[in-house]
Amino acid sequence: MANAASGMAVNDECKLKFLELKSKRNYRFIVFKIEKQDVVVEKIGSREETYEDFAASLPADECRYAVFDFDFTTNENCQKSKIFFIAWAPDTSKVRSKMVYASSKDRFKRELDGIQVELQATDPSEMSIDIIKARAL
Repeated sequence: MANAASGMAVNDECKLKFLELKSKRNYRFIVFKIEKQDVVVEKIGSREETYEDFAASLPADECRYAVFDFDFTTNENCQKSKIFFIAWAPDTSKVRSKMVYASSKDRFKRELDGIQVELQATDPSEMSIDIIKARAL
């Protein structure tokens, strides 16, 4: 269903793959992109892939949305997992693209029920593994 404000529609595959990541833990990450007037799945990372693989899959000069299932150990030595939503909008991307992604973000995020941490990044340093770890705890 298209959003009146941004005109974006969320492809059903986005919701389905996210549910599989959240409940079945089939994937480590999913990268989404806006294509024409739809948010679609661009890349899916298997459970074996690392955070570095995920970061490398984001284009250097184009905006994307992504979810990453981060496994970590708490200070109390408990194994936990948090699902991060990352809005990737590099400084080198086109202004129009940044505006479209920014105006559609909240609507898209609402479709993905179960996001625990949101992060916005304009360059790789803003989503380093240290920042992910710090936000997870």
